[in-house]
Amino acid sequence: MGIHAFDRDDWRWLNEPSRWAVAGGLTVTTDPDTDFWRTTHYGFVRDSGHVLGVPVVGDFSLEASFGADYAAQYDQAGIVLRADERNWIKSGVELVDDEYQVSAVVTREVSDWSVVAAGRAERVTIAAAREGDTVTIRYGLGEASATTMLRLAYFPPEAPVFAGVMAAAPTGPGFTARFDRVRVTTA
Repeated sequence: MGIHAFDRDDWRWLNEPSRWAVAGGLTVTTDPDTDFWRTTHYGFVRDSGHVLGVPVVGDFSLEASFGADYAAQYDQAGIVLRADERNWIKSGVELVDDEYQVSAVVTREVSDWSVVAAGRAERVTIAAAREGDTVTIRYGLGEASATTMLRLAYFPPEAPVFAGVMAAAPTGPGFTARFDRVRVTTA
């Protein structure tokens, strides 16, 4: 049986955190030393971040609104589309050099990373839409809807995907992220 959250009963954890709750949304306190990354620049592979997700196939959209108490370098929260440990996309907000950045990491065997300054947005909405072999990522800051395009990326068409929300604390002791709205819509 799955976890009941966001009007669905089929949510499941990948790398379940020690502390989480689904009352009024999802609150996650990350475990330390958690991340998703493959090789590029840093030379390591990490597949330990927390994901609450659902299985999807074919075209779909995923949208999440959230805020977090980012505190340490690379603290991150957002969404993830995961075909397997070598093929995935994550996008959200990441604390980089004490600045909030809207970020996207696309991994096809190795990770790449792009960021856009987010100011001090207390709340962010990130959306990803998969259409055929393409994922389009959009974001909105504050109460704005996710209308600003961040990234267009290849993603294996028709591959089954584990899609959901994620949080990780690569360098710090952990932090708390709060997801108040998450929606997965299949075509």
